[in-house]
Amino acid sequence: MVTLIDYGVGNINAFVNVYKRVDIPVKVAKTRADLLDAEKLILPGVGHFDHAMSQLNNSGMRETLDELVLFKEIPVIGICVGMQMMANSSEEGNMEGLKWIDATVKKFDESKIQQVTRLPHMGWNDVKPVKDMHLFRGLEKDAIFYFLHTYYFECNNTEDIMAVTEYGGEFASAAHHGNKYGIQFHPEKSHHYGEILLNNFANL
Repeated sequence: MVTLIDYGVGNINAFVNVYKRVDIPVKVAKTRADLLDAEKLILPGVGHFDHAMSQLNNSGMRETLDELVLFKEIPVIGICVGMQMMANSSEEGNMEGLKWIDATVKKFDESKIQQVTRLPHMGWNDVKPVKDMHLFRGLEKDAIFYFLHTYYFECNNTEDIMAVTEYGGEFASAAHHGNKYGIQFHPEKSHHYGEILLNNFANL
């Protein structure tokens, strides 16, 4: 069973549809009570960092999530802004992050980007795993994913980097620390590559 955290930010239905296609049970959590039997957690997110953090803090689920992730060590994956929320802080806003992974979210340096349209980083790009992780099983070669972001996740500990992507230099497009996973791209928009990854997460 995969539990999607619905705090008013992120396209929850897109994830539900993916898991239905791969025949994996999924539920949507909107309250603390919905989280209590969670086995795997997905934290989606889009938009501004501070808005997403405010929504989560005001949802009534924040304290329970910290307990599940930090003390019960339930596997969790943050997606796009959901990944960025796992960091200590973000240059995009003033609020503290969840501090689940020791990292800082920074804005891309436009002067290093060669593309005509520099920001946001939008569209399909390669994701290169740098660890042998179950999450990327079957995606080690030629996998591409859909991105849409202006800020990136900078791990303070390089051992937490799970995969890298090139955009004005390499950045961590996926991170991992213990039971905590983060991916900057959108698997729900990445066709069969995204299905494989979400299926892998469900079967960790």
